[in-house]
Amino acid sequence: MKKKILLFLLLLFICFNFGIIFIIPNANQTNDDFTFLENAKSGCLIECKTGKIIFAKKENEKLAPASMTKIMTMILVMEKIYNGSINYTDMVITPKEASSLGGSQIFLSEGEKMSVHDLLKSMCIASANDAAMSLAIHISGSEKQFVYEMNKKAKEIGLKNTNFINPYGFDNDNHYSSSLDMALMSRYLILNYPDILKYTSIYEDYIREDTEKRFWLVNTNKLVKFQEGVDGLKTGWTSNSGYCLTATISKNNERFIAVAMGCSSPTIRNSEVNELLQYGINNYETKNLIKKGDIIEEINDISYNPNKIIFKASNDVIILKPKNEKLKEHKIVKYINIKNNEYYIDVYYDNMLYSRILLDSENKIKKASIFELFFEVIKELFLSTN
Repeated sequence: MKKKILLFLLLLFICFNFGIIFIIPNANQTNDDFTFLENAKSGCLIECKTGKIIFAKKENEKLAPASMTKIMTMILVMEKIYNGSINYTDMVITPKEASSLGGSQIFLSEGEKMSVHDLLKSMCIASANDAAMSLAIHISGSEKQFVYEMNKKAKEIGLKNTNFINPYGFDNDNHYSSSLDMALMSRYLILNYPDILKYTSIYEDYIREDTEKRFWLVNTNKLVKFQEGVDGLKTGWTSNSGYCLTATISKNNERFIAVAMGCSSPTIRNSEVNELLQYGINNYETKNLIKKGDIIEEINDISYNPNKIIFKASNDVIILKPKNEKLKEHKIVKYINIKNNEYYIDVYYDNMLYSRILLDSENKIKKASIFELFFEVIKELFLSTN
């Protein structure tokens, strides 16, 4: 009995010091009988496909994001990789500005060469400030220019309460974000550059493998290891920000993103975020009303070329709903005016306008020439007499 008690106490000690939490999912939790984020200054839970907010607490309050700043740095790095401006194998020369940074780091020396792949891995796993700065200057030429691009991208995404001063997250009165902005930023990253999850889902790895400076990377996001389905995204901590975390979980083709800011310990931070993630996974699901590429309308009109015009949905229309709730009434209202080049549909759900999406035609539509029109008329006459 004494051995069992000692083992139990040892387990509690490990959980407290490493931020490990154990969850027993409860599929019947609702907002009415469960309170979230009691120990966080701010936070939220959103569904990734739709961006719908499921739960929020002071989600627009401007707070220090600490190293969650690196989510925007990841966006700009991945954007450059995806458009071919840089490659994972490119070698980056460590600038003085990066080698002199403190905080979380991989101890880059000025002039040291490291691949984009290893720098990205170091930033995503170990939250290395020097890796973030090296990538920023490699991409933009200077920290100032990179920060300008960070803030420009924030506006493009539609973030309302975010401003950056640096690419790594050191405190500054003008360096801030909100929990909702962090969630939307993360959604943008995941939807547009899903390969980032190959990095953020790694719990431990190494850089400088075959050198005397071999360095062990351990993920600051412990949920990646201890909670099934969690594959990102980024922690943060400074004395000003408190403990912060933006995390994402994927199960059964559903993905949710949760944020907690201003927690008093890593254990509380992990617990607050994981409760949100489990609530989303256990209680909500998405359903496609329309899929991108679905045929919405076919029109036969010999006055146009082609005379058979097929209109398809340009985007998905996805509903987020509680798992125990049936889909509500929905309908599609079509607006197709070929003469004025207007092709779109309004989708109504539960008697309310839910989404407006443009329609794509398979071919470029143009007015038929007199010759083409004459040919079509003759063809129609010939077919009707046979």
